[in-house]
Amino acid sequence: MTRMRTPAFCAFSCISLLATAACAGPAPVPDADGGSLAGSTSSNANTDLEADHFVPSRPETVSWGWFPIDKEPVLRIQSGETVRINTVTHAGATQRTEPVEYLTGLDIPREEIHQDVLDFWASREGRPREGRSGHVITGPVYIEGAEPGDMLEVQILAVETRMSWGINNTSSRGGVFSSRYPGFEDEDSELDIPPGTRHVIRTDVVDGREVALFSPDIQVPLAPFMGIMAVAPNPVVGEPGVTVPGVQSSRPPGTFGGNMDVKDLTAGTTLYLPVFHPGALFYTGDGHGAQGDGEVSGTAIEQSLAGVFRFVVHKGIEISGPRAENDTHYMIMGIDLDLDRATRQATWGVVDFLVKEKGLTPAKALSLASIAVDFRVSEVVDLTQVVTGFIPKDIFLP
Repeated sequence: MTRMRTPAFCAFSCISLLATAACAGPAPVPDADGGSLAGSTSSNANTDLEADHFVPSRPETVSWGWFPIDKEPVLRIQSGETVRINTVTHAGATQRTEPVEYLTGLDIPREEIHQDVLDFWASREGRPREGRSGHVITGPVYIEGAEPGDMLEVQILAVETRMSWGINNTSSRGGVFSSRYPGFEDEDSELDIPPGTRHVIRTDVVDGREVALFSPDIQVPLAPFMGIMAVAPNPVVGEPGVTVPGVQSSRPPGTFGGNMDVKDLTAGTTLYLPVFHPGALFYTGDGHGAQGDGEVSGTAIEQSLAGVFRFVVHKGIEISGPRAENDTHYMIMGIDLDLDRATRQATWGVVDFLVKEKGLTPAKALSLASIAVDFRVSEVVDLTQVVTGFIPKDIFLP
């Protein structure tokens, strides 16, 4: 196990990767449907990985399209404990048609439709929708000792597929081709795609790795991750995704994390989030089996996942927004309505990190950012847009 270091600026260096064997606890937890996760096809699934606690994706443990700040926690834990959290994809669980009818109509066998999909759909009537989005989000988890002004460290120990299928949507006027997308012009050409096109994508293990069977001659390696990981925000009307007092839509990411859709936040990565409310109130969902940077159609392989997380509270460490690291890179996210502003924010964050954490002058930091740091467009279809600066760790000599 890598030794824990004392947090400094952004606490990026406070944790390197922890071996998944460090996640000790009771016996592996069964899936919400009563079966073991050992039935998962995920090559990333460590079904021997034990957790201290388990949160299923049940109607009472999920929220639909927002991050409540006053919901009774679904679980209370101590800093340093681990939790296995089930999530259910909105694809197949939120449409008007009953799930069995809808999904079997897409050639998904009845036995491959989880009970939590049916239970959520049955509970959807009466749930308010104004100001909300479409994601089904599990939480919140309350971490004892977390207070505003602290930082929450989220170690992503495992991410596992819970089903052998996912859904991707395409539309002639969806994603980056939407008429509401910045830069759209009325004379823009339109792709020849029938309205409401749904692509059911089967997943399986082939030659020891989990892949999406996109077509008979195309296989896409799976890299499952949670599109949404968030702490409860401070919603302010007029900010992105806030049109109703106290309601933060799950569509746009922000300083609280949320729908970042950064595909690199897979198992083995540590995410850092600022804390705005007592207990931090952690939420996760919007599972993706695989996604390209940008998520240009508006969806990835939308797939129900389970994640195992360790939560650590760092007292008095203030950060301005989400940050992450894995064994090879530090990751600094810039999030803004404008892609150019998001790039500027990410660059500023990288320079700030290099100055405060690595001791460079601003001039040297910007120089290094330009010659050694990759700035990748992580997500461009969820109102606010995300650019991530990837700082390689191997350029810093011991």
